[in-house]
Amino acid sequence: MNKTYRGDRTIDGILVTVDGEPLAERTDLKRLSGEGFEWSYEGDAPAQLALAILANHAGDETALARYKSFMTAAVANFANEWEMTSADIDEVLGVASPRSERAS
Repeated sequence: MNKTYRGDRTIDGILVTVDGEPLAERTDLKRLSGEGFEWSYEGDAPAQLALAILANHAGDETALARYKSFMTAAVANFANEWEMTSADIDEVLGVASPRSERAS
């Protein structure tokens, strides 16, 4: 199933959705930030967003194993408004890319 993740900075604050519904922070899985989601830099709140996206997309085990690298490769580079699909996430993770065979 191809999902679409979106983030926006609104007058009411930060809004992150998956297929139009609010994305759960997943602090139950791991609390990285008590401040909610953030992006465009490397830090605790962007790491929480990376964890939440990956948990929703690929499951808890993948999220815990890969959230730091996903935050660095993707979340830290998001613009104020962003959109990412399941296919985009797989590409970053190297799932659907020949680059996944390269050593990191």
